[in-house]
Amino acid sequence: MKKIIAFVCTHNSCRSQMAEGWAKYFGNDVFDVYSAGTEEYPAPKPLAVEVMEDMGIDMSKHYSKLLDDIPLNLDILITMGCGVECPHVPTKHREDWGLDDPSGGPKADFEITRDLIKYKVLNLIKLVKEGKL
Repeated sequence: MKKIIAFVCTHNSCRSQMAEGWAKYFGNDVFDVYSAGTEEYPAPKPLAVEVMEDMGIDMSKHYSKLLDDIPLNLDILITMGCGVECPHVPTKHREDWGLDDPSGGPKADFEITRDLIKYKVLNLIKLVKEGKL
């Protein structure tokens, strides 16, 4: 049975979107994947979409969502390190990845963040497959 996972950030425009992209790409057999923000935002950051496309991950149809747009019966909740104080969201496992926000920086900053998220997502998948989460 798949784990329900959500990646949450403030705007759901960069880090949480990239995490959703990686988790769907590598963990489609392990996760039902969602991402959301705690504040409204018009759309994912173009550089976030671009650096994921550079890796073959299509995020062109992604859009920014709010917590109300995702299921509340989560198995895993990951916050991205933006000081997000989520309202009570029931979950079996919660962690914060403490990632710097590359927004406003050069493409290289987005690439660094993308690669860190990829590593963390792959590790999370490994832990789930080993029955540790």
